[in-house]
Amino acid sequence: MTEEKETTVLNTSVGADAGQPNQNLCDDSLADSLEEYNRYFRQLNDPSYLPTVSMRELYETAYESKPPLIDGLLFPGTYLLVGAPKLGKSFLVAQLAYHVSTGTPLWNYPVRKGTVLYLALEDDNQRLQSRLYQMFDMEIADQLYFATRARQLGKGLDEQLERFVREHPDTRLNIIDTLQKVREIGGEAYSYASDYDIITRLKSFADCRGLCLILVHHTRKQKADDVFDMISGTNGLLGAADGAFLLQKPKRTANEATLDISGRDQQDQRLHLFRNEEKLCWELERCETELWKAPPEALLDAVAGLVNIERPEWTGSPTELVEALAVDMKANALTMKLNVNTGRLYREHGVRYWNSRTHDGRKIVLRYEPESA
Repeated sequence: MTEEKETTVLNTSVGADAGQPNQNLCDDSLADSLEEYNRYFRQLNDPSYLPTVSMRELYETAYESKPPLIDGLLFPGTYLLVGAPKLGKSFLVAQLAYHVSTGTPLWNYPVRKGTVLYLALEDDNQRLQSRLYQMFDMEIADQLYFATRARQLGKGLDEQLERFVREHPDTRLNIIDTLQKVREIGGEAYSYASDYDIITRLKSFADCRGLCLILVHHTRKQKADDVFDMISGTNGLLGAADGAFLLQKPKRTANEATLDISGRDQQDQRLHLFRNEEKLCWELERCETELWKAPPEALLDAVAGLVNIERPEWTGSPTELVEALAVDMKANALTMKLNVNTGRLYREHGVRYWNSRTHDGRKIVLRYEPESA
């Protein structure tokens, strides 16, 4: 498939972290001709039509990048944070909320700053005030918001979360403490289907908004060979979620704990934590596994040499970019490689990348826009 080939697949070329356009009938790439536009309409109205995308078409599209909130630990998506009752889960999510809302590193892991909404549904304002003062003293986070009451899912919670995000478009993290407080109670409250459905509904909200949603939940008393099988409820909860954090202590009075992490966007890890008795914050003692790091990529380094603080923008065709970078690579191979690595290019070098199709052919825009401190 060449760059000139017409396709009915939605081509959503976007920048490294610019919001991905809705895949709807307004896509310019879809309406190159009236014939193609009408063909797409007919396909949508055909119940037997299955939208597909080929591997080549995937590579030829620059999709929206989803940088982590906390490098190596927390990504956009829906996560469960589980542990036994009164074990320190609320203190841990308060730390996550505080560090994301201030952009300060957590346990030496880099953090991207954004607004946080924490639904502390088992607390009241006085308890929150006392807890936060003990943990963070007078270091106030202006982008951290709390609510001690909220509606249930399907009974107004959806609208409450949507309204908050509309009013705070830089929201990166929502926390619901606890899941049980917002779930609808019915005849099949603990079936696999209902567990899967409630996470799917919440995940749809998080994915649509490109943010992270943490659901605090409890473990069951029975031990299991796989620690994540200790999550209370059915496997539908973890099956629908993007990942989970499991906090465990060897005994309730201990100050040390382990935090097991598993997810779609990160490698499995186990962190050994201990609790500061004065501030009641969790501190990192050691990691059992070193985080995997991608090997250097020569093409991205070359782009960073072309577009940087001295030359903040470059625009041209793929062929012109091959010449500017002086790389031994065909133009279509170069664009596909940049499409795949658009998020990494921005995270590592602060260069945003756009790849669009115009009447004159493909156009690439590279812009130096490093994350603000």
